[in-house]
Amino acid sequence: MQSTRNVKPPVFNPITGAIRALAMDAVQQANSGHPGAPMGMAEIAEVLWRHHLKHNPANPGWADRDRFVLSNGHGSMLIYALLHLTGYDLPIAELKRFRQLHSKTPGHPEYGYAPGVETTTGPLGQGITNAVGMALAEKVLAADFNRPGHEVVDHHTWVFLGDGCLMEGISHEACSLAGTWGLGKLIAFYDDNNISIDGHVDGWFTDDTPKRFEAYGWQVIRDVQGHDPAAIEAAIQQAKGNTAQPTLICCKTIIGAGAPNKQDSHDVHGAPLGAAEIEAARAHIGWNHPPFEIPAEIYAAWDARAKGAAAEAQWNARFASYRAAHPELAAEFERRMAGDLPADWNAHVEAVLAKVIDKAETIATRKASQNSIEAYAPRLPELLGGSADLAGSNLTLWSGARGVRKNSGGNYVYYGVREFGMAAIANGASLHGGLIPYTATFLMFSEYARNALRMAALMKIRQVFVFTHDSIGLGEDGPTHQPVEQIATLRLIPNMDVWRPCDTTESAVAWACAVERRTGPSSLCFSRQNLPFQARDAAQVAGIRRGGYVLSEAGNGSQTVAAQAVIIATGSEVALAVSAQKTLAGEGIAVRVVSMPSTNVFDRQDDAWKAGVLPKGLPRVAVEAGVTDGWRKYVGLEGEVVGIDRFGESAPAGELFKLFGITAEAVAAAVRKVLA
Repeated sequence: MQSTRNVKPPVFNPITGAIRALAMDAVQQANSGHPGAPMGMAEIAEVLWRHHLKHNPANPGWADRDRFVLSNGHGSMLIYALLHLTGYDLPIAELKRFRQLHSKTPGHPEYGYAPGVETTTGPLGQGITNAVGMALAEKVLAADFNRPGHEVVDHHTWVFLGDGCLMEGISHEACSLAGTWGLGKLIAFYDDNNISIDGHVDGWFTDDTPKRFEAYGWQVIRDVQGHDPAAIEAAIQQAKGNTAQPTLICCKTIIGAGAPNKQDSHDVHGAPLGAAEIEAARAHIGWNHPPFEIPAEIYAAWDARAKGAAAEAQWNARFASYRAAHPELAAEFERRMAGDLPADWNAHVEAVLAKVIDKAETIATRKASQNSIEAYAPRLPELLGGSADLAGSNLTLWSGARGVRKNSGGNYVYYGVREFGMAAIANGASLHGGLIPYTATFLMFSEYARNALRMAALMKIRQVFVFTHDSIGLGEDGPTHQPVEQIATLRLIPNMDVWRPCDTTESAVAWACAVERRTGPSSLCFSRQNLPFQARDAAQVAGIRRGGYVLSEAGNGSQTVAAQAVIIATGSEVALAVSAQKTLAGEGIAVRVVSMPSTNVFDRQDDAWKAGVLPKGLPRVAVEAGVTDGWRKYVGLEGEVVGIDRFGESAPAGELFKLFGITAEAVAAAVRKVLA
């Protein structure tokens, strides 16, 4: 099939033929996959990876490498072919196992599987958004560490993306910000092949993409012939020459170029070509080698190991000079890129907690969160904060916050009303290294960001998601803003730690745990309304880190007695549990109160700890101002849950808690019921 869009077809050669052959052979062997994008972007990939990409296959984690993101992640055989050909530890055996169980070549690029894969892509639009975060991180770190004559942070972020990425709304959020921030080292290649899974996109994607990006403040290079190496080279040189704006290179391509009977059609987008078409393609592109066989001279032409080692060696020499001139900065750079916390971190946390406990403040936990940021941030220059146009409500600003601007770095990002983009940009910044991002919005609007939260958890990256206004306690804004099911569903995300602190002490501990955690993200959920300080001894303070602990033992204040029941509570409802405990004590009913700020963390504790907190055989009541089902695993069939299984209403918070029965009286009544 011949393109009707005035696209110059490729002049086939063995260098790009290796990409096309590996893509079609791997997809055919797996009997699933997407050969069209790798075959259609082969020339773009060849020019970039052989002549411009700064990387070292022997050290995929080199700090000053360029970052490459395949945003159209369904074309994953493109990046696998490139990594294999250029010399990464991705042998041909792994390409033969494309899309098979436990291979390093899953159906979409997965962070942590194949070396050189910088982020997990597949959900379209998030790759380009992660790349914006990576470019933002480069900008921020360059401002933090570069000094005259010593540019130790100086690399590009390159992105391949397709029509699907641009249709997704998140691309608008992220690319608008990239222009606003002037991310001049971000260069994206738009694979303009006019095809998506349903066919030619003319019926559902007629945006003037170049005008759209020009409106964002990008440099746009239009109508580049995407199969012409000279045209691609010229576009890249122009892009690299403009360091004031991100660049979009619009490449006219033919999807599946090289498959003579299926190219330029959705037939080649997401399905194997079939044996007959592969045989025809081999003849068409002049590739006369069996499946998965690459001649030695082709490997030699692609091999980037010597060039990459030389580039890293040059950087190492520059860094040695930097270390001699700025030893403290060099040590700090290495610490941050390693992801290590300051040497005195534990001592600092203990000092912060001592002050918090001494103050014993009754304040909203969103304010306690801000106080925690204020206390920890001076010791953590790697913190990169931000909020989705709610800084004054989320209370994420602190005295040392410096907003990121077009011509400056900073440590705080004003994201505007872009919750999804914010979370995915922060994912990219985390993946880049050297920064610990925290982002914020109302808990209700975690829904907008949900898939980026899931991606952070899937990749097990260090991220802190701050969510305030965590219940019906926000009051008059009504059910559209009152989270009911959000905390419960966040807890269901694998690898996500969810914290809902009850006071200033738990808030400070939750923040410390989130910052320290290197195996996944954390969601911190804070109240709008004031919550009373809860007194604890040292053992109880230590127990907070275990997710659930005995806050108040059954007794009359001077003597502990055997508990007859347990009340489990989180956040604002802990105070209700303590109040109910006192009421019941007056009736001769001894009740233990367990604060469980993080069910996820509690569930990871050993059996002895869990049994010590929640003894077997004791009737249990749980209380939380949200949906009740998640608490059934703790209270059992015989227990009771005081919660809300409907949407809220618009009214002052106090009235709403009474309306929905989230009161100390209701908790006490539930205890009486389980003891009856």
